[in-house]
Amino acid sequence: MPFTLSRILGVTPNPTGQAAIDPGAILAIERQVADMIALAEDLGATAILPDLEKCSLAAARAADCLARNQPLPDTAALRHDLRNHLGAIAGYAELILEEYGTTLAATLANAITELRGRATATLDGGTWERPVTAVAPSQMRQAAPGTLLVIDDSEHSRELLQRYLARQGHRVLTATSGIEALEILGRMPVDLIFLDLVMPEMSGLELLSRLKADPLLRAVPVIVISGISETSGVIRCIEAGAEDYLNKPFNPTLLQARLAAGLERKRWHDREEAYRRELERNQRFIRNTFGRYLSDEIVDALLESPQGLRLGGSACTVTILMADIRNFSWICENHEPEQVVQLLNNYLGAMSSVVMAHNGTVDEFIGDAILAIFGAPVGREDDALRAITCALGMQEAVTGINTRNRALGLPDIGIGIGLNTGKVVAGNIGSERRSKYGVVGHTVNLTARIEAFTEAGETLASESTILAAGATVETGRRFTAQPKGMAGEVTIYSIAGIHQDALLAGGDIDSDSDNP
Repeated sequence: MPFTLSRILGVTPNPTGQAAIDPGAILAIERQVADMIALAEDLGATAILPDLEKCSLAAARAADCLARNQPLPDTAALRHDLRNHLGAIAGYAELILEEYGTTLAATLANAITELRGRATATLDGGTWERPVTAVAPSQMRQAAPGTLLVIDDSEHSRELLQRYLARQGHRVLTATSGIEALEILGRMPVDLIFLDLVMPEMSGLELLSRLKADPLLRAVPVIVISGISETSGVIRCIEAGAEDYLNKPFNPTLLQARLAAGLERKRWHDREEAYRRELERNQRFIRNTFGRYLSDEIVDALLESPQGLRLGGSACTVTILMADIRNFSWICENHEPEQVVQLLNNYLGAMSSVVMAHNGTVDEFIGDAILAIFGAPVGREDDALRAITCALGMQEAVTGINTRNRALGLPDIGIGIGLNTGKVVAGNIGSERRSKYGVVGHTVNLTARIEAFTEAGETLASESTILAAGATVETGRRFTAQPKGMAGEVTIYSIAGIHQDALLAGGDIDSDSDNP
């Protein structure tokens, strides 16, 4: 069966049966281009000769495609090639009219208009009629300039698209294959990709799949522009992640609309990515800042709360832990400053780990003193119990600290710990430029006074802490005292330990003595 353009190009014959055009239609276009070149030379229109010569080359290649009157070994490939060549003729004619139309003689302009129409009609398998006026470029939605990548093994197709896009103010990169495209994408970012399907080495569909599988490239919109027009091919591209699909030769109005929409989506994505990166930077800052003093769980809770770092505070019930080194003044007086700093680093580092292991907040280091909070910024029912357990763990940790101190020629230390439970105001204190998380209130002051009663290795707690612990707490001495600056007396207990059933609700206070 002889070839017909309707069979090869995949169009439906019109009712008159005129769609089955023989290869003579393309030969006629080839002769028309030759005549037009001669006319341009006669009229001195030398500026358009390079584009007309490209039309001539495209027409010759199209004629060569149909010179074989034999069964087609690859109809799809031949159809793709024919659409490329005929589309190139129509595209170059369009470019000539857009770039030089106002300066051409009417005879030459009409001839180029006719050439464009005949190439388009032949491509569609019909007869040529003078086209209606197209939408002017100024009436189209203009896309903001971007960096675009055109991937096509056809030199004419690449140049046509590149010139059209460059006239819109875009930066246009080109690649002749999928391999070259991946190399370009590995070196520089692009905002949108135009992709042909039929290419050597790597098909457009394969490249599209690789792009969408790459986390760094999957957000780049891809518009397929191809000579393959079957619905199945379009569906495969859309399923693979293509933004849109246009047939060759491209319709400038449709292309402009698809381009503007694709670039807008890419810019929205870029803004979202920038916002996400800013959030990640802020979270890293918060985690790095608070992570030295808070457990990971508490830092996560802070990050989840949009109000977590605002100035101000709120009333809450907490258990305050305050610890310091007994006889620290003597240590400072009898050792070099460098030794004192080394001793403090050993001590504070180990104690901070113990506090965070019990989900406490290391609020402040004041010389050798540690102020820790249980119940802020995240409160729990067992805050008091965890504070007591933490204090016992800190006393146990002193043994390891002293072992390291002796190895470094530093003195042994002993610490006293005070605990108190009550109302405070917790929040960010300071100014917009400089602030810290902390607690204020009578409860904090009373904790310091209780801690002042301790001996080395001793942990003292107020009655409010013992009651709030909700567990069987082993206590040693019990006494009442009126701390300095306080209006009344308080009952204070020495903590000896916690029974194994400490995690059970309830419990009694077990005291051994009423004497200090």
